Amino acid sequence: MWLNNILETIGNTPMIQLNKITKELPATVLAKVDYFNPGNSIKDRMALKMLEVAEKEGKIKPGGTIIECTSGNTGMGLALAAVVKGYKCIFTTTDKQSKEKIDILKAVGAEVIVCPTNVEPDDPRSYYSIAKKLAAEIPNSYHFNQYDNLANRLAHYETTGPEIWEQTEGRITHLVCTAGTGGTVTGTAMYLKEKNPNVKVWAIDVYGSLLTKFFHTGETDMNEVHPYVSEGFGEDFVPENYDMSVIDHFEQVTDKDGAIMARRIAKEEGLFCGYSAGSCLQGLLQLKNHLKEGDLVVCIFHDHGSRYVAKIYNDQWMMERGFLDVKSFKDIVNSRSSKRLVTATPETTVAETVELMKKFDIEHIPVIKEGELIGAISEGGLFQKIFSNPEIKTAQVQEVLEAPYPVVSFDTPVERLSNLINKDNGAVLAKDEKGDYHIVTKYDVIQSLAK
Repeated sequence: MWLNNILETIGNTPMIQLNKITKELPATVLAKVDYFNPGNSIKDRMALKMLEVAEKEGKIKPGGTIIECTSGNTGMGLALAAVVKGYKCIFTTTDKQSKEKIDILKAVGAEVIVCPTNVEPDDPRSYYSIAKKLAAEIPNSYHFNQYDNLANRLAHYETTGPEIWEQTEGRITHLVCTAGTGGTVTGTAMYLKEKNPNVKVWAIDVYGSLLTKFFHTGETDMNEVHPYVSEGFGEDFVPENYDMSVIDHFEQVTDKDGAIMARRIAKEEGLFCGYSAGSCLQGLLQLKNHLKEGDLVVCIFHDHGSRYVAKIYNDQWMMERGFLDVKSFKDIVNSRSSKRLVTATPETTVAETVELMKKFDIEHIPVIKEGELIGAISEGGLFQKIFSNPEIKTAQVQEVLEAPYPVVSFDTPVERLSNLINKDNGAVLAKDEKGDYHIVTKYDVIQSLAK
């Protein structure tokens, strides 16, 4: 039996047990992996529902324009629905969102307008304000406003909640979910609480969001709000989709911890998930002392890691923010007592080069002419040449020159260096901030990893 269109593949996503990261917990932990939706996120559910409700209520007519402010995933769901149903799409998003998300939206035919992140929600430059303005100006358009559109949480009340209840055979004791628009956590919680009021619902927030403070005090304190890089959850206002009465606890997670955990999920559980999944699981681990034997926890993993390849799955991006404690070329150089680079010129004799190797107890010497790398000399290469022709000692280096060593960035991770150093290439070079060359050998890499 075939499906009529891509929208019929939305929902019924798998529940997968986590085994390694959660092995010390007394509870069984399951992940509701919603990147199996066609748009690779849980937002496909509410996007389709919001459009169906808008059509039913006559808020958008055939050939109209869908307008929405989105971090990317809701836009993807709406864009897929628009393709099938024949609508145009204009999305506003923030400049903190990954480039992949924006490119994917464009790939499915949407127009994307990027707005500044660090402005108030009612600032005319915000992505909320721009979306409202476009909806007022474009005929037969509708601003879906996922934050205050209750069809958002209705989608999860009708689909996500029932699926979790059925897949766990009603045994679920805890729901853990990141909190953004409020649709997923509220709608799912509403259904589960109806089935069993004892199910605990833990909402995971990010530092810099005001949702946690509002949950505890009922007040929106803008002093709580500050920039954060976590994507897809956390808010600087309280969307109408929230019903805090169905949420038992809010837990905040740092940008760093969420990003690192997402990478762990990929490496240790084989699930290539987005930022919010990492934060969701990190939040659960922070609350582990509240679990007991026999508990069955469901964590919602919202979207796919492909949305974040240039961010949390990029070592450079992680290191720039201090999220990744990775040893680099620079660290190796700074840890050595001697930082002088021993070099030779093309006119240096082989005998002189051998003396340099003995004097400084080194095996690899770059050959430089007028400030440019032109080749290299290695102890192993010289040994072979001298053994076959002892007279070569009087020759100049340029007559026995080997290929130059690769040149990398000064902050290249050690793991990358180990891939570049092999039997044919014994060292790697890099320039520091002053423009001076430094060398790292296989021995240096081994020493750094052993520390």
